[in-house]
Amino acid sequence: MPEPTTIFISAGEASGEHYGALLVEALQQKIAARGGRATFFGMGGTRMEDAGLERVVRSEDMAVMGITEVVRHLPRIYREFRRLKAAIRARRPSVAVLIDFPDIHFRLAGEFHRLGIPVVFFVSPQLWAWKKQRIKLVRKYVNKMLVIFPFEEPFYREHNVSAEFVGHPLADLPLPQISREQFASEHDLNPAKSWIGLLPGSRAKEISDNLPQMLAAARILTLRSPKAAGPRMQFDFIIPVAPTLNSSQRKMLHGLVERHGDGLSVSLVHDARAALFHARASVVASGTATVEAALIGNPFVVVYRVSPVTFEIAKRVVKVPFVAMANLIAGKLVVPELIQSAFTAANIVRQIEPLLPDGPPRESMMKELEQIRGLLTPRLGKENGGAIARAATVILELLGAASPVSEAAQS
Repeated sequence: MPEPTTIFISAGEASGEHYGALLVEALQQKIAARGGRATFFGMGGTRMEDAGLERVVRSEDMAVMGITEVVRHLPRIYREFRRLKAAIRARRPSVAVLIDFPDIHFRLAGEFHRLGIPVVFFVSPQLWAWKKQRIKLVRKYVNKMLVIFPFEEPFYREHNVSAEFVGHPLADLPLPQISREQFASEHDLNPAKSWIGLLPGSRAKEISDNLPQMLAAARILTLRSPKAAGPRMQFDFIIPVAPTLNSSQRKMLHGLVERHGDGLSVSLVHDARAALFHARASVVASGTATVEAALIGNPFVVVYRVSPVTFEIAKRVVKVPFVAMANLIAGKLVVPELIQSAFTAANIVRQIEPLLPDGPPRESMMKELEQIRGLLTPRLGKENGGAIARAATVILELLGAASPVSEAAQS
């Protein structure tokens, strides 16, 4: 029996960890289809571990955000980074797959480059928005950049980087199958009420920064209960819990709900996509969840807040007109953005109220979101198995192996 191919794969936060789990499964299937075997090690969460990754470092120990937040956690980050480097040197994988999380992954890419190990970067960091100087690191250290937004491929190619738009993995997912009645039963929700999703982010700092104002807005909405075409609206509020949160972070989340949501009808759930699918509308922290909301077609408002230091620096270097990815993909303001000081409970209510009853504001946004979905799948994408399958094919080609998908495409 041939020796297994060793693949390093790393993801640092909830969205990348989800893609990483799917990618491990896809690579296993493709390699097995050719009579081979593979072992996977690196950094990831529990979903990647369940898919077959040997976790050298847990992603939940590395997921911090912002300049000041990173500084506070530097000792732990460096300790875990050294552990990853030691494993890489000891095991010498055939290829490295790095998923987003640029602050750690660009440093790892340099290590792989020194060892002569090819690097695939899946899910581009937002260099097109800021830190464009890092394009030099991509050119030097990354063999292939696999991007999930259509405007990213021409950006990289203009900078002489080998890049390919594989589509967005979330665009390949079917809509949640769970019925509204079943979802209500599982989470103690009232099916007669309108449900509003509150998605404060997947990291502890995001949650502590975002959730209090979201719950304050929930309180205003509960008191005001805007009227739809018929009877007065009543609300349940749904908060998805990111799977990358550890036990202390989950305890913190529960504490925030108890302090700021006292007297409100609030449910914590574990399926963000189902929550978005069944919610009447949502308040979503800037990040991957905004793409999930857009793809599902759930009307939403985007909020975004970082530390004052991080925000002041970002204002000087960010060169894009919008924060929300849905707006960047559309090239126009489709969903409202409440940034930094504009992110208040009163402003959330002001923006979300028109989206709750049936009528032109709600219908217009839903139509725009449907168009965004069409932009996130390449032509003939479904025939090639979707974004994850295309990414796995490119990784195998970099290893010198032909995948079943590529063979079928050539026949």
